[in-house]
Amino acid sequence: MIDRGDPHQYCLSNLGEGQETSRNTSHPKPQNRFSTYSILANPLVRRYLITNLHIRRSKTPTLVLACIILSTFVLAQDSQDPPLNVTLRNPKPADFNREIYYKNKLEFSLEGGVLPRNIPFVFTFLTSGRYNRAPLDYTLAPIIASLRWQMDSVRGPNFLRGNWDLTVSGSLTLVPRGPETRYFVYIMGVRRNFVQPRWRIAPYFEGRLGLGNIDAKEPLGVRYAQGQDFTFTVMLGSGVRYNFNPRYSISAGVGYMHISNLYLSEPKYPNYGINVYGPMVGINVRLGKPKATPPK
Repeated sequence: MIDRGDPHQYCLSNLGEGQETSRNTSHPKPQNRFSTYSILANPLVRRYLITNLHIRRSKTPTLVLACIILSTFVLAQDSQDPPLNVTLRNPKPADFNREIYYKNKLEFSLEGGVLPRNIPFVFTFLTSGRYNRAPLDYTLAPIIASLRWQMDSVRGPNFLRGNWDLTVSGSLTLVPRGPETRYFVYIMGVRRNFVQPRWRIAPYFEGRLGLGNIDAKEPLGVRYAQGQDFTFTVMLGSGVRYNFNPRYSISAGVGYMHISNLYLSEPKYPNYGINVYGPMVGINVRLGKPKATPPK
C-alpha cells in the first residue's frame, strides 16, 4: 500500500507508472499519459520538491531530474499523435475588376446614339434666361471617338467605390432633323465608374465640355436656327458598362447634348441653342498590354 499522504511515496509510485508507460511506446495508454502532469500539478508533490530541495540535497536532484525526463518523454509522445482534421473555409474569389479598372489604363471608345427629345437648357438656373425650350425641334445623331485614361485605381466606400476616367473626344454629329446638317466638336471630360467587387456591370456618370463648328442657318434667313458657326458644347451622360474581360466592354445609357454660341451672335442673331437627349451605346477596347501582375 502507498500512503498518498506521504509525497515521497506518492511521487515515486507515479514515476513507476510513467516508466511503464514509456516502455510501451507503440500503444501508450491515455490515462498514463497524463500521470506526469498529475504528479507535477499535485500540491503535495510540489511541497515535497520545494521542501526537499533544501533538506535532501543528495536525493532530491535525482527525483527532480526523473520527473523532468519523464515529462519530456510524454510530451514527445503527444507530438507524434496524428494532427486533427481541420476543415479550412474556401477563400473569397479574387476581384477580377482589379484587372479592368486600374491607374494609367488606356482605352479606345466608340459611341453613337440618337437624341430626339428636345428640352430646355438644364443649367438655365445658372443664367438669367427663362426656362423654356427653343421653338425649333432638333434630332442629333452623335458619333464620338474617344481616348479614355483611367486616372486612378478602384477606391472609395460602399456604393461610391470606383475610379475616374479622363476622356478626350472628337465627334461628328449628324442633324437628321433641323435646318443644319452636321456638327464637328472637340470635347473633354471625366467619367466616374462605380465598381463593386466581382461585378461585371458598372454604372457610370460623366460630363464633358467642348468647342465645335456647325453650319449655322440663321444668317441665311432660317428663323430659330443657330446664329453662328462657332459654338460651345455641354454633354452629360449616365448608364452602365458591361465588361466581357479586361480588354473588351460595352456600354449603354442616356446622353444629353447642348449646343449654343454663348450669346456671341447677339444682338445680330438670337442664340436659341439646341438641347436634346436620347439613348447612347458604345464599345471600349483596351490599348496596350494588360496590367502587370506583381511576382508572388
